Amino acid sequence: MKNIHQALVKSNLHSDIKISSPIALSALQNSYPSSAGSFRPELIEPVFKPMLNFLRQTGSFLMVNAYPFFAYESNTDVISLDYALFRENPGVVDAGNGLRYFSLFDAQIDAVFAAMSALKYDDIRLVVTETGWPSKGDENEIGASVENAAAYNGNLVRRILTGGGTPLRPKADLTVYLFALFNENNKVGPTSERNYGLFYPTEEKVYDIPFTVEGLKKYHDRRSPVAGNQPVNGGKGGVSKSTTGNTWCVANGEAGKEKLQAALDFACGEGGADCHSIQPGATCYDPNTLEAHASFAFNSYYQKNGRHMGTCYFGGAAYVVTQPPSAYSILLSLFNSAHIKLFSA
Repeated sequence: MKNIHQALVKSNLHSDIKISSPIALSALQNSYPSSAGSFRPELIEPVFKPMLNFLRQTGSFLMVNAYPFFAYESNTDVISLDYALFRENPGVVDAGNGLRYFSLFDAQIDAVFAAMSALKYDDIRLVVTETGWPSKGDENEIGASVENAAAYNGNLVRRILTGGGTPLRPKADLTVYLFALFNENNKVGPTSERNYGLFYPTEEKVYDIPFTVEGLKKYHDRRSPVAGNQPVNGGKGGVSKSTTGNTWCVANGEAGKEKLQAALDFACGEGGADCHSIQPGATCYDPNTLEAHASFAFNSYYQKNGRHMGTCYFGGAAYVVTQPPSAYSILLSLFNSAHIKLFSA
């Protein structure tokens, strides 16, 4: 990047042509909630600090490739399709800063902004160099369809042409590039990888979407059922998917005692979790460990709030599972039975 920039300087083109390099969201250690966005620790010193310094010195942009599809198809039990496709939805409140998000795209971009802010690079501008949604996928690639691809890209055009910044950066002037112009029919990998294009290789349109403010006036996306029904397993610290929709919130023992205790205090206090059963002498006091008590309190808070996104995070002190941990199975099943009306509602 520095060599290319120096070549531009020699030709006096460095003011007109900016150099950058795109990153994927996998470069983030945390992306949820957005306010907790951070870069992977092993990349900060050798990669991000030198690159962000270069971007700052040359007045360039950080390029980001963002694909809400990947997050959605791996977490369909906690991420709504409407939220992923920019459709009308009640929004998701970031527990870290209180901001409400109405699209997964905005939440992902703000996670990158938060990661840059954590390193004191608030002044770096951002451009989305790739985003899109596949029009076709394998059976386990839930949500990949022509209708959903048209909805995502069409509503994205509306979002960018009529929107503004993000909840965290409301004045940011977002530039976004759609991926891709054509389906890459010879590409290897999952079926989705060959079906991000607006056009087939024959130059026929895969679907119609507007690209101007005038065209948006007559645009309406068509809703369709979500295709596919295969579970995809998540990992610790993220979301483990469930074929039944039953999920629980448990403490992350790796978070450390200080973070667990602070989260437990919040859940049982301001959070309004029902913690009577884990008081000394109560039915669920044993096992008398911080992690066990925190799991009970976190799950109480999570179920009380309808298992909505963001209600099982606690600053990284908790995560979602699809099976109640064996040590607390009876405890949790008893607790969940008290919330059957909430779930059915």
